[in-house]
Amino acid sequence: MAGLNKVVGSYEQALEGLSNDMTIMVGGFGLCGIPEGLISQMVTSGVTGLTAISNNAGVDDFGLGLLLKSRQIDTMIASYVGENATFEQQMLSGQLKVILTPQGTLAEKIRAGGAGIPAFFTATGYGTPIAEGKETREIDGRHYVLEPSLTADFALVRAWKADTMGNLVFRKTAANFNPMMATAGKITVVEAEHIVEPGELDPDHIHTPGIYVNRVIQGKFEKRIEQRTVKAAPVIL
Repeated sequence: MAGLNKVVGSYEQALEGLSNDMTIMVGGFGLCGIPEGLISQMVTSGVTGLTAISNNAGVDDFGLGLLLKSRQIDTMIASYVGENATFEQQMLSGQLKVILTPQGTLAEKIRAGGAGIPAFFTATGYGTPIAEGKETREIDGRHYVLEPSLTADFALVRAWKADTMGNLVFRKTAANFNPMMATAGKITVVEAEHIVEPGELDPDHIHTPGIYVNRVIQGKFEKRIEQRTVKAAPVIL
């Protein structure tokens, strides 16, 4: 990178410094909006002992499912097992430590981490196993659980558009977890569908300012569909 230009030319450069036993955040919702190339590079790099924070873990042969298959993830913090049989099998067998977290709580834990808030109270999970071992408090007659925030050594996100200074625009479903994760990593790496020059993005449409972003790489995406649903063809008599 030169000056304020945060674009790197290879996936090796994008993930420079990633090592064993680190905590990573990986953006996306299902298979939508995941940083496909960065995930593949983690598989290639052979890093192990990872703690992965993501809404879910892809499918068996795509997304974070690739890292599970190669046993590179030791702990998974997620809200949904999803369509991943490997995730389910490793969790039930005890091979993988899984911290299942309500989806809204997971999102807020990440947002709080990015905002520098160490913990917050939420009513979600009170009186359930989720609250075991955590501080609880009654406020105005309602019971709450104290949830610690989440941060990561690396936040890996995918943007629809990024400029060379790291300002980001997300699109549709991909905006669910990517923006908040972009703020919560010590090093934030963005895999972008389109990279443009500074000034080409409308300032009013920027979702994440470049101050949060360390590296940007041009991605190549398969954009696989997790559950393909199509309308049946009409019968012509």
